[in-house]
Amino acid sequence: MSQAYPGQADWHPSFIIIGAVKAATTWALEQLQVNPALYMPDPEPHYFSSEFDRGEDYYRAYFEAQVGSGRMLGEKSADYLAHPDAPQRIANMLPHARLVVQFRNPVERAYSDYKMLYRRGTVKEGPEAYLASLDNPQPRFLNDGLYAQHMRRWLDHFPTDQIHAFLYDDVKAQPKATVEAISHHIGVDPVFDIGQSRKKANNASERFLPLPVRKVLAPLKSTIAPLRGHPLFESTRGFFAREIAYPPLSPQLRLRLRDFYAEDVEQLGKLLGRDLSAWLRDEPRDAQNSRGEREHSKVA
Repeated sequence: MSQAYPGQADWHPSFIIIGAVKAATTWALEQLQVNPALYMPDPEPHYFSSEFDRGEDYYRAYFEAQVGSGRMLGEKSADYLAHPDAPQRIANMLPHARLVVQFRNPVERAYSDYKMLYRRGTVKEGPEAYLASLDNPQPRFLNDGLYAQHMRRWLDHFPTDQIHAFLYDDVKAQPKATVEAISHHIGVDPVFDIGQSRKKANNASERFLPLPVRKVLAPLKSTIAPLRGHPLFESTRGFFAREIAYPPLSPQLRLRLRDFYAEDVEQLGKLLGRDLSAWLRDEPRDAQNSRGEREHSKVA
């Protein structure tokens, strides 16, 4: 059960996963949902970012049915990290909330974010149209990876011991230890589901249903969600799913992105007390994962 603080309503979440987008936040959500001591809604509320104008009743609706259940309440909205107003808004309502933030190589994150909107049909041109500078129709691709810049905003409103940070690389190298560290930070005994971890890894393919089919099924997303993992559902999906041919990230653009992020990566490394220089080098991902870095970081 979460600790009660003055001014904290019984439906207020005690912890929030704040991002970053495309950095394994869904993996963290699904691992924490396995824990019977916790409740986290499947949809991202986005209350402290894009949905703030909908008012407090909108946010309460995500949690009020769980009041009295004895479960600790939390949520995940991956866009909070980069949103300029989210830190102040959360601090105003939930000043004691435990925050969880994860980071991914910003070059890989930017391209992954681009690919997500490309397969949705939101963007149609190649990466050069969106990743060469911030002056483009989707500045989030670049802006969301300026992690140190964003973290300074959060540190203006929250003490360091309320923020737990880890890397996308940690999820791949040490998934169980990652879940344990998050759980200890938010104040519950850890539960790790190796099957859930493997299922997520197996589903992280580049095969998707055709865009027109995905648009038709979009309103049924919550209805379909429980069917995921069922052999019949997966075999049917696999029959229709196709690998998407994404416009490639050229070596020249990759180098330009490294230059763009170099100073911010250095500053983030100082905040976390970790060597992140491998993010800016040509190095196999396994080598990056095996570097002698501190396993799990508090923002320092």
